[in-house]
Amino acid sequence: MSNEAEHLHDEDLAQASRQLATIPAAGAHASEGSVERARPIPRISIQVFCEMPTTAEAVQVAAEDRRLSKTHVSVHMGGAPAAVAHYQESPTPNLIVIECSAGRDQLLAELDALADSCDAGTKVIVIGHVNEVILYRELLKRGVSEYLIAPIAPLDLMESISNLYNDPAADPVGNVYAFIGAKGGVGSSTICHNASWILSEALSSDLVIADLDLAFGTTGLDFNQDPVQGIAEALSSPERLDEVLLDRLLTKCSEHLSIFAAPVLLERDYDLQVDACETVIDVVRQNVPYVALDLPHLWTAWSKRLLLQADEVVITAVPDLANLRNAKNIIDLLKQSRKNDRLPHLVLNMTKMPKRPEITAKDFEQALDIKVLAEIEFDAETFGQASNNGQMIEELNPKAKAAPILRDIAMTVAHRQEVRAEKKSALGFLEKLKLKRA
Repeated sequence: MSNEAEHLHDEDLAQASRQLATIPAAGAHASEGSVERARPIPRISIQVFCEMPTTAEAVQVAAEDRRLSKTHVSVHMGGAPAAVAHYQESPTPNLIVIECSAGRDQLLAELDALADSCDAGTKVIVIGHVNEVILYRELLKRGVSEYLIAPIAPLDLMESISNLYNDPAADPVGNVYAFIGAKGGVGSSTICHNASWILSEALSSDLVIADLDLAFGTTGLDFNQDPVQGIAEALSSPERLDEVLLDRLLTKCSEHLSIFAAPVLLERDYDLQVDACETVIDVVRQNVPYVALDLPHLWTAWSKRLLLQADEVVITAVPDLANLRNAKNIIDLLKQSRKNDRLPHLVLNMTKMPKRPEITAKDFEQALDIKVLAEIEFDAETFGQASNNGQMIEELNPKAKAAPILRDIAMTVAHRQEVRAEKKSALGFLEKLKLKRA
């Protein structure tokens, strides 16, 4: 923690005042934007010294979040005095978070005492109870990285830590969307591929589909590609993967869409390692704004980790009892493990199949306590022809009933909206014709 004094100009002081004014008030929930701004945090050690149990609870919730999964967080009570005593005999971590409810003079005195024990490069975040610009100015002069006003929300703390270790001016890491079926053969890959293609076309942004069903994946077939290399090569040596090798292993399907194809060879065994999967996906998301994970219907350590670490999750199910049970299990796990994230999206596929008894969307919603994002009716002809042709539904027939539904799924998952031209009514046309004749 630096002791160099840096004078703030009037405009800096005004900016500090505005920043303090925007800090959430007591009891305020973290904003929707905080979910987007809190990005994954690298492997660092964080030690937190709290005064209030509510602060310790918020820190603990943040520590369990997927964005801090690589960090090591320890929480202590006692505030700044406990931190000063602790670091007289112990080395300081990458980041220290201190809560202090005292006034300005006492807080500054405790920070000065802490500075004598801090190692070079250690960052400090202060959680205070005084909303005062002069105090904020003094903290900045002492090299404090951030000042938050209690009570804090977990997402606000995560966003502050993220800003310290991720350049806010740099391009954000890509969003990861995980697609998984509640049961095998429910069409999760089809939903993933169509939504991904639509997203890349509609937003004119680069997107990579990672086909993680290495033995039986269909991404190559669905896009009419026969790649020689793919994701298996990356997973076998994740430490070698960089931008150059990634570009060589990807198969380009359109201007903005590339696929990390599965090898689909049964002579090989595919015992994937959790760290290898995480490393590969991290490299991909550093290079493209969108990554779609086509997860197979199996439950392993790596598939569970990728599902829990994704920014958005789409569950595809058909309307029967087994799918209802499995979807409930997946959703319950996601709710429990991803308390600071949005709820997963549920798509009911192949509904209204002739002569098949079905569980209604309303019953799914009541049992799962979640809204159904979309229903896609059974259409063997359209989907079968698209699959055989290696085309997406919107490519084959833009007027197909499923085409706008798949587009809505893509836009909803990406939190984007499309402006659609309103159709002119026949009445308006006739009125214009009458006016013209008159």
